[in-house]
Amino acid sequence: MADYKNVSKLNSIDLSSPHIPTSVSLLKQACMDSGFFYVTNHGISEEFMDHVFTESKKFFDLPLEDKMKLLRNEKHRGYTPVLDELLDPDNQLHGDYKEGFYIGIELPEDDPEAQRTFYGPNLWPDSDILPGWRETMEKYHQQALEVVKKIARLIALSLDLDANFFEQQEMLGKPIAVLRLLHYGVLGQVSDPLKGIYGAGAHSDYGLITLLATDSVSGLQICKDKDAEPRVWESVEPIKGAFVVNLGDMLERWSNCKFRSTLHRVLGNGQERYSIPYFVEPSHDCVVECLPTCHSKENPPKFPPIKCETYLLQRYQDTHADLNTYNKPSI
Repeated sequence: MADYKNVSKLNSIDLSSPHIPTSVSLLKQACMDSGFFYVTNHGISEEFMDHVFTESKKFFDLPLEDKMKLLRNEKHRGYTPVLDELLDPDNQLHGDYKEGFYIGIELPEDDPEAQRTFYGPNLWPDSDILPGWRETMEKYHQQALEVVKKIARLIALSLDLDANFFEQQEMLGKPIAVLRLLHYGVLGQVSDPLKGIYGAGAHSDYGLITLLATDSVSGLQICKDKDAEPRVWESVEPIKGAFVVNLGDMLERWSNCKFRSTLHRVLGNGQERYSIPYFVEPSHDCVVECLPTCHSKENPPKFPPIKCETYLLQRYQDTHADLNTYNKPSI
């Protein structure tokens, strides 16, 4: 059963604040402590966010047969059924009790960049079935990226880098940005860690920054010390109008472990829960190697350089079911 008695007290950063040093200080403390924090006054209206959640629910309310016609492809676009993703194989009996839908940066097939691993055309529900759905999601995709860029500027300053460091062309100039709609509690499922049943198994995110929008249903938990026995889990409560932000493994690697990518999981309590994470990584060709401000003679780099595309592809393959296990319906 989920236990929400332990509530995590996370820093909250006001993105509209003119007091940049205060924001940088709050963010730096959060990044060194857990890599989780809230952001408020981010520029996306509550009315539009409510609309995005309404449209997300409309998709998941479709018959399974219709959703399976949009089964995720080899570029990780489209629908992921319940149990498709296995994030914590050592502790999970089955895959995650959630369904999802991936939306990446839209590029037409004849664009030379569309051949890249994480670029290309998306899969979209038919506009006759869900009118205006694609336009809503594309608009949110663009607005969410602008929020992430604001956060990236503060992260750069907190690492003693130029504020524009992450906006270079090989980084967030041509990012890999993936929006993912998620639906938990599909069958009224209640998580039970003792039986290996989870909404989402314990994991850390792969990339740079994750921007998470949630509804009002609790479920997200973090563990600040993954090596503790037993692990202590704290609930991250939803705050209306705020995003939850967390750092991914790539930024932990980039910062030489100065900043943290923390284990988190989702426990279902029998209620339906909708969330929308937005995962942002640098460009395919970006080489992730220790930042100049994060190593010294006494603290040498802990990881070898790695290309972003190589790293992400391996992480996706490690956590998702082989597509050949699905009998794809004829369309």
